[in-house]
Amino acid sequence: MNPVKRRMIFEILKSANPAPRTELLYRSAFELLVAVVLSAQATDRSVNRVTPALFRDAGTPRLMLALGVEGLSGYIRTIGLYRSKAKHLIETCRLLIDRHQGEVPRVRESLEALPGVGRKTANVILNTAFGQPTIAVDTHIFRVANRTGLAPGKDVLEVEHRLIKFVADEFKLDAHHWLILHGRYVCKARKPECPACAIREQCEYRSKTRAEGAKQAKAALRAQ
Repeated sequence: MNPVKRRMIFEILKSANPAPRTELLYRSAFELLVAVVLSAQATDRSVNRVTPALFRDAGTPRLMLALGVEGLSGYIRTIGLYRSKAKHLIETCRLLIDRHQGEVPRVRESLEALPGVGRKTANVILNTAFGQPTIAVDTHIFRVANRTGLAPGKDVLEVEHRLIKFVADEFKLDAHHWLILHGRYVCKARKPECPACAIREQCEYRSKTRAEGAKQAKAALRAQ
């Protein structure tokens, strides 16, 4: 994909959503960290169902550490892998207190040293909590980058590096949010909604779903 097309894609996404935000609910860097850890292999919606009560009662590392693994598990048991996530988060709270005075670090290496925090999670925290121009690549962004031709790569790290290289600086801060929302609601895994896609003309996906098929599907639904 050439630079002109890439710029057009982000200009269009920006025009449609000038101030994109994560769909996770949080009030502090610590709450965002907890929410992102919980969201691994889970939906943002499922995380948002449990975090209001959790953050009301334990919105700081010290308060959450005081819950212990069993206490924390009681709040998050509806989320997949909740036991291992509870263990990771309790140990993370301990490390935040012991090593960082109870604050979430702003350095990648320190973030990735926390249990349950990988490169993707660290990128989300650095970008969303601290305003750094990082781009976290999840399954949605990996799919969009490869399918559209925006920044194809064989793995998430290669896609991340190519996005950082190809995305203009003015778009980097919000690129993660634009791409994840596009992948979640438009460029879906099983059947992308190409007829409704704002960047259809710039996209280089060879198997775009056709508008004719979408019209037929809508007509069939109306006839039911």
